[in-house]
Amino acid sequence: MGMTMSQKILASHAKLKEVKAGQLINAKLDLVLANDITGPVAINEFKKAGAKQVADNKKIALVMDHFAPNKDIKSAQQCKACREFASEQKIENFFDVGKMGIEHALLPEQGLVGAGDLVIGADSHTCTYGALGAFSTGVGSTDMCAGMISGECWFKVPSAIKFVLKGKPAKYICGKDIILHIIGLIGVDGALYKSMEFTGDGIKYLTIDDRFTICNMAIEAGAKNGIFPVDEVTLDYMKNRFKREPEIFTADDDAEYEAVYEIDLSALKPTVAFPHLPENTKTEWGDIKIDQVVIGSCTNGHISDLRIAAQILKGRKVAKNVRAIIIPATNEIYLQAIHEGLVDTFINAGAIVSTPTCGPCLGGYMGILAENERAVSTTNRNFVGRMGHTSSEVYLASPYVAAASAVTGKLTSPEGL
Repeated sequence: MGMTMSQKILASHAKLKEVKAGQLINAKLDLVLANDITGPVAINEFKKAGAKQVADNKKIALVMDHFAPNKDIKSAQQCKACREFASEQKIENFFDVGKMGIEHALLPEQGLVGAGDLVIGADSHTCTYGALGAFSTGVGSTDMCAGMISGECWFKVPSAIKFVLKGKPAKYICGKDIILHIIGLIGVDGALYKSMEFTGDGIKYLTIDDRFTICNMAIEAGAKNGIFPVDEVTLDYMKNRFKREPEIFTADDDAEYEAVYEIDLSALKPTVAFPHLPENTKTEWGDIKIDQVVIGSCTNGHISDLRIAAQILKGRKVAKNVRAIIIPATNEIYLQAIHEGLVDTFINAGAIVSTPTCGPCLGGYMGILAENERAVSTTNRNFVGRMGHTSSEVYLASPYVAAASAVTGKLTSPEGL
């Protein structure tokens, strides 16, 4: 029996001819990632283990993004711990205020991850890099610590589900609608510890940002990872950016999949995940008044997302009593948005623009919800209390829907403007 894309990457990094689903392996890592929340935990474990030196200071990334710029003393201490460790260990890829960004947008942008890589990160949305044909997955801080010390990690080889994407997406449909549709179809545990492998002729219509969004939310279906095949879109993104030679893996024709789903992209409608699970998806709804809109995060803070928001907001105003918060995912994206006049459009519409940060996505800062408030957000989770008070509600949506909702003051499809 042949191997899937993910299995081939794992086999290569474990120096094995083949691997099978369920097999336990040790594999060499190309990058180990942590942020200002998970990093200090891993650093403490590193010291408790008696380790003196990381395996490779070029294969570690520490990104200050969740509570940076620091919102309080505790978050300042967290970043300080990472800063001191990065200096002590001469970590080359340390990102702090001034060269910051949300980790899962920043690392691809900086050319630190690419096709054929094996990446672990002490953050569940590390699965984002599958958009580039990499095997990337979230781990706990102790596994992250072990990766820093040894340059390796253990894996149970996942089985896989194939998603055949067919046709061309209709107007107002983007990667967020596709992944929300899939999660609504299979549920939040529908791909538990499995690879979600995307294929089909519809892929050629998806931008690299669409693919980042789709892989980013693979974890919301319980998946170990999400992955796209490497094509011209991938290679064009990595050109003059990826710092190593990409290695391209393709699934065997006789690779085994636990299930195969066909998704007609042309039939999809703007999709929203209602509280309090990403699987609670709807394409129709009544009047639902909102208090806040957030457009940003590692899921939808890319330049294409900001362009979509500006397209909807241009010449319009944010509704009275609605707070619209735009968060570019990296400084490079922020600068591009300024140069393209997008920031002018946002501010003229009555929105605010934040420095790159995870901020409100995890209930951190820059947009916490009060009791009984509702937000439409382009982020990735809408659990109880995710963005603030336990009685608040989060509706996950695309930048099209989020921006349209900001204008009307209620949950709105862009077709309704």
